[in-house]
Amino acid sequence: MPNRFVLLFLSLITGASYGQITAAESEPEESEELPKGRKWVDTSFVSTYPSKLTGRVYMSQKYSRLHLITTKPRLPYLPNTSLNLGVGVTYRSVSLNLAYGFPFLNPHNGKGDTRYLDLQSHLYGRNWVTDVYGQFYKGYYLKEKGMASADKDAYYQRPDLYLRMVGTSVYHLFNGHRFSYRAAFVQNEWQKRSSGSWLAGAELYAGTFGGDSTVVPGAYSPENPVRKVQFYKFGPGGGYAYSWVLNRHFFATFSLTGNLNLTFSREFSDNGRDTRFHVRPNLNYRAVIGYNSPLWNVSLSMVNSDVALSGDSRNEYLIRTGNYRLTFARRFPPGRHLRRLAARKPLS
Repeated sequence: MPNRFVLLFLSLITGASYGQITAAESEPEESEELPKGRKWVDTSFVSTYPSKLTGRVYMSQKYSRLHLITTKPRLPYLPNTSLNLGVGVTYRSVSLNLAYGFPFLNPHNGKGDTRYLDLQSHLYGRNWVTDVYGQFYKGYYLKEKGMASADKDAYYQRPDLYLRMVGTSVYHLFNGHRFSYRAAFVQNEWQKRSSGSWLAGAELYAGTFGGDSTVVPGAYSPENPVRKVQFYKFGPGGGYAYSWVLNRHFFATFSLTGNLNLTFSREFSDNGRDTRFHVRPNLNYRAVIGYNSPLWNVSLSMVNSDVALSGDSRNEYLIRTGNYRLTFARRFPPGRHLRRLAARKPLS
């Protein structure tokens, strides 16, 4: 049933018949002819498709994990998030994706329930990339069976443990006319030759996490009384992104940025609260491997943001946020109604 829905969905929004799609296989690639300037594209490296609509079917899983680093062993708290099946479209600079965690993809696994609202927006412009996060999670479990649990075959569950975090990062691409994030992550462009770009920008995060009892299980550190942590982080950063292309179609893209952040943290316990100001770096990375052509894109991608901090108790915390995605995408001529709408209200 979901497969029929996806095919019907793509047929309606494109207005293309099967015969039209088959004929499009022989169409030459197209690129926007932009003069040298702010949005200039070197078409020997990147092909763009401003008059095409990109339709996609994908599977994805989001996460916001909490790692306690100073304990031995290291304690990774994971949320029990769903694996989602979705469809989406992109036309010029506008994208819409809809996904749902169907029960057949998410059988009961003994990891407890997580209630969450995960808002992630990754905006890939010609010369800028912006990430926006809104993470609201409650209900975690320890990654390994038997950790802090009386039953060695059961997961230690913390239905009371919560995380609330908002944040954003903005980076400028210095070689956006030859390197395309969109080709890798939005599937509406084609990176035909290997290229990379330096990045410079800044990020800002604020959040809190904690539970009804101590964050560290008593079985590992009975003298650790911390129940709740608040934090704020801000700082500049830089990095590099590169797409390696083989035979114009197969590609691997990797991006790494580091930030040197001024960090404020406050730990709460039954003994009161302790505050610490310190400088703590963050690392953010994203990666994609796949196949791209004038019509098709198949890719496996991940985006990850690490938010690190330490408390006055010398506890070390790491919040790891991101998503995994498997995407099958195809480019179509848009339907008549969409072309008329775009003609009345041009999209950049």
